[in-house]
Amino acid sequence: MERKEIEQYIIEKYRQDEDQMILVFAQWCINHSLDPLILYTEAYPHQSKNEKLYEAIEKTVSRSESEYIPDESLIEILSIFDNNELAFIVNEYIAQRHTNGNN
Repeated sequence: MERKEIEQYIIEKYRQDEDQMILVFAQWCINHSLDPLILYTEAYPHQSKNEKLYEAIEKTVSRSESEYIPDESLIEILSIFDNNELAFIVNEYIAQRHTNGNN
């Protein structure tokens, strides 16, 4: 592979991984009866509509069809992609859930 092809491959792989991260976030929200758009807006109130999030939401399945997504895994994935504001908001919802006794 030439340098340009390698760079393009890396960029494409990152985009695919980012899409997966968004889908995991959206599915985690669905699994906990939360609206992913609300959490995202809380984290990034000044950002415009996130098309990738809307696409991911369309790909989610019902809570009963979904596999379990550990809270810690979601926080870690969000942090890897520098979505620290979103990780903070998610963490607040996790803490609230634990406070209310809904583990």
